[in-house]
Amino acid sequence: MRFAAGEPAAMHDLYRQHASFVFSLCMAALRHRQDAEDATQQVFTRARRSRESYDPTQPTGAWLTGITRRVIADVFARRERDLQTAEAGADVMARNGPTQPTDAVVDRVVVQQSLRQLGPPQDEIIRLAYSEDLPLRTIAERLEMPLGTVKSHVHRGLARMRESLEVHSD
Repeated sequence: MRFAAGEPAAMHDLYRQHASFVFSLCMAALRHRQDAEDATQQVFTRARRSRESYDPTQPTGAWLTGITRRVIADVFARRERDLQTAEAGADVMARNGPTQPTDAVVDRVVVQQSLRQLGPPQDEIIRLAYSEDLPLRTIAERLEMPLGTVKSHVHRGLARMRESLEVHSD
């Protein structure tokens, strides 16, 4: 098959033939349009990178469905980690009693809420870039995403966070 051989036009054909199916699977599972679009892009990025594992004697749709299931599972795992992190922070604050939280604690909680609102993969990309201080190229490799996509997620994510964190004074 042309795709397994690495022909650039074959990737375009694969996307054209299967993108709506992959997107519908992502949308049904994730129930958020932006997450489904991002997951769809991740599926085709992973497909391109792992095309040597594709068996041309098998249906392409089945192979892509397997990749889609793994991407969706990764999104749910990230969501669960984020939820556990937020709950742990709430538990610490509850155990510390009715003391006034410091400005730094309040700032961290507000930023965490803003990151949760972004959703995957923007929240994870921004955490990796700013909390772990990883270069964008390293993040792209780790998440198996094109560098341009990672840069776009950072730009859009920071813009959304800026909006949500702005204090409007009247």
